[in-house]
Amino acid sequence: MTAVANETTLDVDVDVRFTPAGTPLAVRFDGRIWAVAADPVHWFSRNAWWDTRRTAAVGSGDLVSIEYWRVQVRLGSNSALRTFTLRRNPLSTRWLLESISD
Repeated sequence: MTAVANETTLDVDVDVRFTPAGTPLAVRFDGRIWAVAADPVHWFSRNAWWDTRRTAAVGSGDLVSIEYWRVQVRLGSNSALRTFTLRRNPLSTRWLLESISD
């Protein structure tokens, strides 16, 4: 992924609320709740496991899949849209706000 001029890279913990179907509904960031205002984009990438030097017992789970969501969010119905890129690392339960772009 290439950063653009209006993109800020953060990597901070955020709380993400999901619909029953598993789609992001809202993101709590910086003490505010940002509502998802458009259909999010979901994908996975692979961790460079050969660089991590991590070992795991058989049956530990997926150690290489990094989950992403790109969501367009806003604070209120009249506020501007912002794009958040969310990331969840392998075996983690926490979501990181990887970047924000306008």
